[in-house]
Amino acid sequence: MASDHNSGLSPSWVQLVFTITPEQAPLAEQLLDALGAASITFTDAADQPIFEPDLNTTPLWSQSRCIGLFDSQHDIAAISQRLQQILKLPANALQIEVLEDRDWERAWLDDFKPMLFGKQLCICPTAFEPLPDRINIMLDPGLAFGTGTHPTTRLCLEWLDTHAHRVKDQQVLDYGCGSGILAIAAGLLGAAQLDGVDIDPQALTATQANAERNQVAGQIRSYLPEQFKPQHQYDLLLANILANPLISLAPMLCQHLKPGGAIVLSGILLEQANEVAAAYAGFIELNPAQTHDGWVCLSGTRRA
Repeated sequence: MASDHNSGLSPSWVQLVFTITPEQAPLAEQLLDALGAASITFTDAADQPIFEPDLNTTPLWSQSRCIGLFDSQHDIAAISQRLQQILKLPANALQIEVLEDRDWERAWLDDFKPMLFGKQLCICPTAFEPLPDRINIMLDPGLAFGTGTHPTTRLCLEWLDTHAHRVKDQQVLDYGCGSGILAIAAGLLGAAQLDGVDIDPQALTATQANAERNQVAGQIRSYLPEQFKPQHQYDLLLANILANPLISLAPMLCQHLKPGGAIVLSGILLEQANEVAAAYAGFIELNPAQTHDGWVCLSGTRRA
């Protein structure tokens, strides 16, 4: 988890690294922000996976590694002393790491390159030329909650690529739209109208920005759940969220799907697939599950 406070990075940087408990995290973040950190990142310090948090929560690990990134022009010694005093860190608990000079604004390009999904769909960073003879989704890391690299997003994009005939000229709902990547893919495949819903306002901002970049903004409307009051049913419903919300939302989501309409559900761990399938079995004729790296995508058709 990371939060960026500045976008213009200078060429020389220092990381302050220390381990904290979840109770210390809010104070640590506030303190680093007040001291001028360019970014604040929390990572797992004890190899403790968090597969599925409760809705509207952002849990941390029992021991979290906190990393504050500072311009080297800051008084790093004074900042370190302040952190140790206020957070009551043990002696030698705070590490100072000087980072090599590099072009930070372009460093992500080393790991994020055009990716092909199926035969047509490609996610392409804006710094690259679009791939020829492909449907290119121009997308950069940033506010995006999903750039195609996670297995759940990959499974959904591959479904869209394979079932482009179920998308063209259709009304599509992307529930849990995140970066808008699935809605944008559907728009580029020829969907007539797209609605995106997400609990996070930043996701809606990312969706609209990415839709504009991909010239489908006129096709996409985005809503918070409390704003979402559709007056019609959809031909295709995409929901790449998590198993527990998928289960609890099953009656509502199926209500918004036309008889004969297609549904795609992702964000499901392999061991959760049967429970999610059972929640939809009364509404949906399910197809065989698709899996990738321990994650599952379920799809099917709404019964008449």
